Amino acid sequence: MTTIRLYNTKSRREEDLQPLIPGKVRMYVCGPTVYDRAHIGNARPVVVFDTLFRLLRHVYGADAVTYVRNFTDVDDKINAKAAETGRPIRDITDETIGWYHADMDALGALRPTHEPRATEYITPMIRMIEGLIARGHAYAAEGHVLFDVRSFPGYGALSGRSVDDMIAGARVEVAPYKRDPMDFVLWKPSGDDLPGWPSPWGRGRPGWHIECSAMSRELLGEAFDIHGGGIDLQFPHHENEIAQSCCANPSGQFAKIWMHNEMLQVEGKKMSKSLGNFFTVRDLLDQGFPGEVIRFVYLGTHYSKPMDWTADKAAQAEATLRKWRALTRDGQPGQVADTVVAALAGDVNTAGALAELHKLANAGDAAGLLASAQLLGLLLPEMGAWAEVTVDLSTHADRLAALRAEAMASKDFAAVDAMKAALMAAGVEVRMSKAGVELLPGAGFDAAKLPVL
Repeated sequence: MTTIRLYNTKSRREEDLQPLIPGKVRMYVCGPTVYDRAHIGNARPVVVFDTLFRLLRHVYGADAVTYVRNFTDVDDKINAKAAETGRPIRDITDETIGWYHADMDALGALRPTHEPRATEYITPMIRMIEGLIARGHAYAAEGHVLFDVRSFPGYGALSGRSVDDMIAGARVEVAPYKRDPMDFVLWKPSGDDLPGWPSPWGRGRPGWHIECSAMSRELLGEAFDIHGGGIDLQFPHHENEIAQSCCANPSGQFAKIWMHNEMLQVEGKKMSKSLGNFFTVRDLLDQGFPGEVIRFVYLGTHYSKPMDWTADKAAQAEATLRKWRALTRDGQPGQVADTVVAALAGDVNTAGALAELHKLANAGDAAGLLASAQLLGLLLPEMGAWAEVTVDLSTHADRLAALRAEAMASKDFAAVDAMKAALMAAGVEVRMSKAGVELLPGAGFDAAKLPVL
């Protein structure tokens, strides 16, 4: 069996994946807070961990892999949107989850095994909080329940900082009911205008961090193999998850391997509405970027490195995918190339895997290319409508070949150059050789711009 190596943020080194239950892999990834469209930064962990999910299924078998990604559907941002619009919270969260599914489906992401909603796991959250209080790791105060950070000596191991350093360098809420500035909320009171559930501490709602700890325990057990998410979640969210989970489940180690993807930029700058470079996934799709092209751009950068979304990268991805789809059209997938699996097994090296796909394409191995690309979520049949050529380019190829023959005799290539320029302006790649003229749709192909013959 292929050995998969993953960089563990907690140990700060690559480790062999050795499932806690031999032959079975369990993975939890923090999902979205569902109050608005997912932006293209939100989509990066989706593509990263979908690719890992595909690799795990390939190596261990589809039935041996359990992937959980949650929906946070109780949150102050959701409450604010409900107050602003006058819409019921459930309507907002249902609509947003529908958008999320449609957009991530367009990127070729498989649905996880389980997609729990936080509001469906309130009772397990309350049970976990009660256990933390009973073990002396949490305390109730003024309708709140807070985790006692000083009660967990290992706090800070994931982010590599001491509690005192965190207090000195972080903006933390100073509230009179806190024993320590770093203590964080497990439960908070709700007024009549906010969603709430009955609890031993009064009507209220959970804090953000307890959600993932409770849902992962319910669906994966007290200990599991991989926990993933964006680097922005490393502190405080993941740090707090570790503290409360390890204290609630003293016999379990919670997550064995922690993985974090780096952030995304747009054209070399931090994505920001004020800079006019803030895009949702739906924005890109509506602008005409196919989901497969967006996915290809994401895969071009290793997940641990900052990623830059650029129009040039998208154009190159589109051109490459058109070539690969032309090469594999009407073919059947063969065997996934060992070199592609090896690249992915080396800490999900998607850039290296794409380099191996280029080699397969250059070698004319259509069957191997198709199977290997599909392992990365590319060249899937359901994602290829955008690349279908709606016009026969053979007539244009014949015309250009005729002009070239005339030019060879007259030594006047003006007509040839003019037609080549017109074809390229329409997004056609022109290949001319002794063997003849070949025309391929390239980046930005637009049949409406083809020269009139």
